[in-house]
Amino acid sequence: MRQALCIGRKELNAYFASPIAYIVIAIFLLVTGWFFFSTFFLFNQASLRNFFGLLPTVFAFVVPAVTMRLLAEEFNIGSYETLLTLPVGFNDVIIGKFAAGVAFVAAMLIPTLAYPVTVALLGALDWGPVIGGYLGAVFLGAAFSAVGLFASALTRNQIVAFIIGLAVCFNLTLVDQMVFFMPQAFVGVLSYLAADVHFQNVAKGIIDTRDIVYFLSVCFIGLYGAFLVLKARN
Repeated sequence: MRQALCIGRKELNAYFASPIAYIVIAIFLLVTGWFFFSTFFLFNQASLRNFFGLLPTVFAFVVPAVTMRLLAEEFNIGSYETLLTLPVGFNDVIIGKFAAGVAFVAAMLIPTLAYPVTVALLGALDWGPVIGGYLGAVFLGAAFSAVGLFASALTRNQIVAFIIGLAVCFNLTLVDQMVFFMPQAFVGVLSYLAADVHFQNVAKGIIDTRDIVYFLSVCFIGLYGAFLVLKARN
């Protein structure tokens, strides 16, 4: 785990050593803040429901942009071969880079804590769904980070990695909207595959093991897929 932590620390430092991290965070705060506060006073409720309702769609775009460079850049500049000469394994590389992506998503959420504080000053805010919403956001960010890492392992082109990650995350977010066009036999399966449904359950303050298992399963599948790709490449 020491090697994985070192890789994760290196990747996280690389994020904030370039202006990309600050641009992504600024765009994320601008989009979420605009859509949240533009409709907040229309409903006249002290609630963050609109913010958490928007988050899965925003994450589907932002998280692949964050993770697209994690492995694709290594392949492109040739540093991946150098990395493998060090005393690290595939597991260390994958876990370290995954941890860096999740940590960046968590850091991206920290400035949004100003939203519930502001809402609490304007009305009686129920903090239970707020805590559940941020917990669900971390789980969702981790799941999408694993998907993005897998997409980044497939190619040396960061734009291609972004498009693949975006397509998968976007489909996971909106798959429950397709149940109207599917036979009844597939409704239950598609509803379970929808990341938005599981996130909204947690955001309501309902901690269900089925939702936790879903996010952990997506993380495992994404990371294991990345492991298989690295192993085949080697």
